[in-house]
Amino acid sequence: MPPRIGEVSWPESWRLRALSSGMAEPNEDWAARIRAGDRRAVSRAISLVESGEPSAIPLLKLLFPSSHAACVLGITGSPGAGKSTLVEKLAAGYSSRGLKVGILAVDPTSPFSGGALLGDRIRMQSLATHDDVYIRSMATRGCLGGIAAATGDAITVLEAAGCQTILVETVGVGQDEVEVATLADATLVILVPGMGDDVQALKAGILEIADVFIINKSDQPGADRLERELRSTMTLAPRGVGWTPPVLQTVATTGQGLDGVEKAIEDFRTYRETGPLHQKRQREKWRRRLLGLIRQRLFERWDQKGLMSGSVDAQVERIARREQDPYSAAEELIRGLFY
Repeated sequence: MPPRIGEVSWPESWRLRALSSGMAEPNEDWAARIRAGDRRAVSRAISLVESGEPSAIPLLKLLFPSSHAACVLGITGSPGAGKSTLVEKLAAGYSSRGLKVGILAVDPTSPFSGGALLGDRIRMQSLATHDDVYIRSMATRGCLGGIAAATGDAITVLEAAGCQTILVETVGVGQDEVEVATLADATLVILVPGMGDDVQALKAGILEIADVFIINKSDQPGADRLERELRSTMTLAPRGVGWTPPVLQTVATTGQGLDGVEKAIEDFRTYRETGPLHQKRQREKWRRRLLGLIRQRLFERWDQKGLMSGSVDAQVERIARREQDPYSAAEELIRGLFY
């Protein structure tokens, strides 16, 4: 049975058939079509990097030199905060000014079925007919931190396709969604009044990663109190970078306050590009991306040498019988990777 709308749990044979059909085209021609903005070529490329296929690497190598630096906006916040609505409104505004916009909306993958209901594409139907807006839902596939493992590579594809602004919407599952700040040029943290202990939303790094705070649904009671608490909390944890995140109130469904959000984003971009923060962020972003790629390649190499041979299962059995401690087992497996 085919998957339901938005679900990514396709049978393996269908997925491999779709990928292999795309590989009939030489990478050089494929990359040229992506650079020309061919939406089908872009979609196939992102599917390839999402699947983790090694054949995606040669394509990404061709695309990277021609991928201009787009403005990447990370949007994070708790479920129900209105992230998708805000993304939709911002994308429509940028598109109306002639900018090419990419949207990467990340949804959680079920640990039981392996599927993900990618509902953001359904919620953003008003943008479906915009030629200059590309919407892509991505499943986390077990990756923590609110984004998918392939999000960085998907950004490279969209940059090569000419997107000037890319909005990355995180899963929205809790307080640990700070990974988006490692990819974004500006991070927007969305809060809403009346969600219990408001200060809880400021824990676990959320306060530190925000470049702009947005109190959405500000027509509800408690918005002013939440703003006061937020500003008070920021005085207790100064960031020391010369930029104080503005706190803005919006009603995304009506568009109220969105002009102020766009201005705050532009103000931050101006500050970032004229100060030392830009180069620092760029270096830190690529340091984390590089280390992530190294970890991924090492694990893939170890997976081929270790997991395939059943050595992990053997160690697990020994640990379960208390014949081996897990620390020595890990060291032994790592030694097997290099010797």
